[in-house]
Amino acid sequence: MSKDTQLVILSGASSGIGLAMARRLLEEGYQVIGISKDANEKSLNHESFMPRQIDLSDIDSLPKAMDDLVKEVDQLGLPVKALINNAGLGKMAFLEQLSVADLRLVMDVNFMSHAIITKSFLPLLKKQGSGDIVFTGSEAALKGSRQGSIYCASKFAIRGFAQALRDECGKSGVRVSILNPGAVRTPFFDELNFEPGADPENAVEADDVAAALMTVIEARPGTVLEEISISPQSHVWQRKK
Repeated sequence: MSKDTQLVILSGASSGIGLAMARRLLEEGYQVIGISKDANEKSLNHESFMPRQIDLSDIDSLPKAMDDLVKEVDQLGLPVKALINNAGLGKMAFLEQLSVADLRLVMDVNFMSHAIITKSFLPLLKKQGSGDIVFTGSEAALKGSRQGSIYCASKFAIRGFAQALRDECGKSGVRVSILNPGAVRTPFFDELNFEPGADPENAVEADDVAAALMTVIEARPGTVLEEISISPQSHVWQRKK
């Protein structure tokens, strides 16, 4: 089946890892629906890119938004190659410095939104008997770290969710995978007081994660790359001046 007749749904498509994924998918020839809070036609100018503005932090409205999107996808009549749950944010501080609103925001965007999106699209994927569900996790899903309590919790949650879903979908033809990148040079760090070290070996590039995504979704039918970690050669952090 030609790639230009296959559809990929991608959240967090307007910047960082998601933007790199969108560009790579489009280069490979896929049709892409890009979900983001600030989506617009200028975020990625490509004839095969369809931006959809949806606020994933608005959990109460998200089920209806997803129902509408599923109907739109069904009407397009294109098989869904992959659903990529990539959107995320970070609130890094000691726990007592975070508000209850901070806790809820991180869990809603990093976990609950992806659970809702996946729940919405899963019947469609199972009906077609194929497709990949890919989550962008994190090295923070593998080990907790200071000032990362709620962020790590959200990523541990998404990893457990992916593992359980993998078991649930095993006989359906739907594959489930998770990518766990380490520090990636993206706007993720814009509002934080630290960042990866200056050396190229201190961070992963967004394109590296996009390359891992392609390996996952283009794996031979009948095989599943359940989990991939993408780490910098040397873990170095520095405080911003």
